Amino acid sequence: MSDQNPVQTRDKPVFWRDPQLPFIEARSIEDGRKVCYSRHAHEVFSIGAITAGQSTYLHEKTTRTIATGTVVVMNPGEVHACNPIDDQPWSYIMLYVDAHWLAALQGDCGIGTGSCFRPYGASQSTNPAVFEGLLALHRTLVDPSLDVLTKHQAALAFFALAEAQLGGSRPPFRKSNVKVERAARYIDEHYLRPVRLDELCAVATLSEAYLIRAFERHYHMTPHAWLVNRRIQHAQAQLRSGEAIVDIAQQSGFADQAHFQRAFKKHLAATPGQYKP
Repeated sequence: MSDQNPVQTRDKPVFWRDPQLPFIEARSIEDGRKVCYSRHAHEVFSIGAITAGQSTYLHEKTTRTIATGTVVVMNPGEVHACNPIDDQPWSYIMLYVDAHWLAALQGDCGIGTGSCFRPYGASQSTNPAVFEGLLALHRTLVDPSLDVLTKHQAALAFFALAEAQLGGSRPPFRKSNVKVERAARYIDEHYLRPVRLDELCAVATLSEAYLIRAFERHYHMTPHAWLVNRRIQHAQAQLRSGEAIVDIAQQSGFADQAHFQRAFKKHLAATPGQYKP
């Protein structure tokens, strides 16, 4: 039965989670030709590997082509997107890791105090040890025959390696823009209800045109894109906790369930039903 209609599932994302390892989540897809992401960001740290073929990789302001053997790194809040090239097949794995857990590991490695995550310096790497290590960790995590201790130890070992190989010179802190940051905080505090541009302008004390330009320069997203991205992050957490999709759509600020479904798939290249445990 397992080999029946295999093509029908190769283009569907596969998610892995374990409530005993709440700091890490995995995703994989065998055929990414239909996988299309809009620009988005995560609250968590993300690291992935291209396991076959090639794709485009947008990270902040740069776009490049990446291929088999490449590891991509996205610190929390960094805008990114990977997408197919024409109709070329490609596959990948991704891990999403809690930044507080990583900060504690960094502290154990003598980097920082362990209380605040220090962003990685590299946005991509072709280091064979990191690539093979990431694939090995993914295989360990998704293996149902292995116990939680084995998986936890494997995660610690890989991220100690990643810290040594990818940490490098840390990226500079984003230059502060107090007015724009006030607008972003306002969205973060009110994203579950409609947010109007005139509200943001009043908070930031900026004109409409200037706010939109300055916001996009600072965050590489428009205020509206930031709002939708924040709602999707909220929806992900609700889905992981077992909330019904229809209820999440209603409470997350979307017009209706169809709007929620479209926005979710645009950001995560997966439907809410595919993402839901």
